[in-house]
Amino acid sequence: MDVFDRYAPFVQDFIYRNNWESLRAIQAAAGEAIFNTDENVLLSASTASGKTEAAFFPILTLFSEDMPKSVGAIYIGPLKALINDQFMRLNELCEEADIPVWHWHGDVSQSHKSKMMKNPSGILQITPESLEAMLMRKHSAIQKLFGDLRFIVIDEVHSLMRGDRGGQTLCLIERLSRLAGVNPRRIGLSATIGDLEATGEFLASGTGRGTVIPKIQQKGVKWRLSMEHFYIAQDKADSDENNDDSAHAIDDKTDTAPEYADQGMGYIFEHTKGKKCLIFVNSREECEAVTTTLRSYCEARNEPDRFLIHHGNLSAAYRETAEAAMKDEDIYMTTCTTATLELGIDIGRLERAFQIDAPFTVSSFLQRMGRTGRRELPPEMWFVIREELPEPRSMLPETVPWKLLQGIALIQVYLEERWVEPPKLDRLPFSLLYHQTMSTLASNGELTPRQLASQVLSLKYFHRISQEDYKVLLRHLIETEHIQQTEEGGLIVGLAGERMVNSFKFYAVFQENEEYTVRWGSQELGTIVMPPPVGEKIAIAGHVWIVEEVDHKRRLIYCEQIKGKVPAYFGDCPGDINTKILLRMRQVLREDRSYPYLMKNAVTRLDRARQSARNSCITDSPIVCLGGDMWALFPWLGTYAFFAVERFLKLRCADRLGLRGLDSYRPYYIQFTMKVSPDEFIRILKEEAEVEFSPMELVYQGEVPVFEKYDEYLPEELVKKGFAYGILGIDEMKAWIRSL
Repeated sequence: MDVFDRYAPFVQDFIYRNNWESLRAIQAAAGEAIFNTDENVLLSASTASGKTEAAFFPILTLFSEDMPKSVGAIYIGPLKALINDQFMRLNELCEEADIPVWHWHGDVSQSHKSKMMKNPSGILQITPESLEAMLMRKHSAIQKLFGDLRFIVIDEVHSLMRGDRGGQTLCLIERLSRLAGVNPRRIGLSATIGDLEATGEFLASGTGRGTVIPKIQQKGVKWRLSMEHFYIAQDKADSDENNDDSAHAIDDKTDTAPEYADQGMGYIFEHTKGKKCLIFVNSREECEAVTTTLRSYCEARNEPDRFLIHHGNLSAAYRETAEAAMKDEDIYMTTCTTATLELGIDIGRLERAFQIDAPFTVSSFLQRMGRTGRRELPPEMWFVIREELPEPRSMLPETVPWKLLQGIALIQVYLEERWVEPPKLDRLPFSLLYHQTMSTLASNGELTPRQLASQVLSLKYFHRISQEDYKVLLRHLIETEHIQQTEEGGLIVGLAGERMVNSFKFYAVFQENEEYTVRWGSQELGTIVMPPPVGEKIAIAGHVWIVEEVDHKRRLIYCEQIKGKVPAYFGDCPGDINTKILLRMRQVLREDRSYPYLMKNAVTRLDRARQSARNSCITDSPIVCLGGDMWALFPWLGTYAFFAVERFLKLRCADRLGLRGLDSYRPYYIQFTMKVSPDEFIRILKEEAEVEFSPMELVYQGEVPVFEKYDEYLPEELVKKGFAYGILGIDEMKAWIRSL
């Protein structure tokens, strides 16, 4: 019997109603794995390939044959917007079978949540943070809610593979399974997984099951891709590179209007007219700046505003307005966004996506590309690389178009090798260890040290944490009153800990800045960090506002809208770039080949960069003289190995090299003065790398390298250890030194 015949009648009817002529490969493969095995399943296929339906068609069929006596499946999504989107899709599918679909996150009404608590059944859609809150606040109800839980579906599983949030999700699944006395099958969904086997192992952690990874033959898809380069805020006389007739792309011949102060923004403005597009940027600050600029162009031309904005600091009302407008087939607007619209939300018939500068990862590029190409259109992305015009006397490294090279490298490693970043699973997650310790105590009440260690350290994600390190953590938490020891020797949450666990911000393990809510009349606009004084301007929701009142106690800012521009600030947005990308960037400079997606400006800029690289030998020699005693080091290493090189030079080699004034431009190059020749430089590095040293020696004296959200509550020795052994790429650095 084939998979379609095995589906329940209401699933078959849904397929007929939607005029599907056959099952997609992913749906057939998922059905085989879910119906015919008892294993976990990892489904990896391109965006818009129907992965959600592929997982839920067989799950709902099994439910219709034997209805669970509690919530039968949990769907964990990384974003509220994704959950809202999937809620609408699943509801339609489940209505006929009378299988309830519940969604649960911070924006969902209390009445909806109360109904599920009274009648736990069907499918629960939830974020990791809301699942954390549920385990802490509704601990005693877990057995009733999930006593017959059979499946946990983790959407966009790749987005949880590179940090504490993924670890938190695994810990939560394990804790919930123990409390409810169940061992549900796990189903991971993703379009962009770099190492399927490692992801399958990650997914199966603690289940005692293997993971089935169906091999799915996918049809080749043609991309429509372009990449153009512009200098920012230059006079037209400064360069012939951005001439009026040079700015064109795949199928548009509209010239970039000469009067735009920022030619790159003018290019985007012209090529979004009458179209439905997304503009991806790499930070919330840039999102605000780009939206404000594009809206000012509308105003200058007396055109109606056709730009929306979407990022994590905006209020739910603003985000949902943008999502609804993008889904409306009759509205042709363009939304400027960060990663919040990167993941699998169906936002209708998008004609193209723009990417300003290069994203940090291939995974991110593929996800953003995948927002387009639905409804039978090919995926289409236009990169717009913007660069400050180098000063005539700029040092050599400043004249390299790093973002242009990065964009080309991201595309090429995927086209040539289908390479995507592998999961990073070798960290020492002490910050998450603190979080899960406090969460476990808050939900359980008093536990003996042995019971607490047994519950927390047995979670598979903490397999690299020793009992000795855990004792160090517990002693520190007792000293700082995050944990209190009772007269009987048990442990409970202490006074300082109470303040932590009672805040709604505790549920999240990703870094959040202290935020102020911005209000305009009755509207909530969103949140910002570090409020300016009254009378100053702020940028949020794509407009500029003047601050009229700041209520520090309630963390509120009241403002009025005005015209103009002002930089926005929400907090730092670091990027993590893999060594594979840096090496391909070097190859881009070395090779003479052209890339068919490069437009005229980008071709010219790359030609100049290659000529400069040949003249200066920066791709052949790691160390290049900039004049006198000034040198530049080009390691072509990813972010974490680059960190290690920086510290190795300063802490192990500086005296022997006569190193001074070291200045880093991560992860591209390091500038400094030194007193030795290039040959001596390499010899000294090799000698020092051969001497055995502890990774802890690459932590600066007095430094406490706080990286993760809860690092500040850890003993200093664990923060340093987590950084030295879990973040610094020392092995990669040593291999690089040996290769010099």
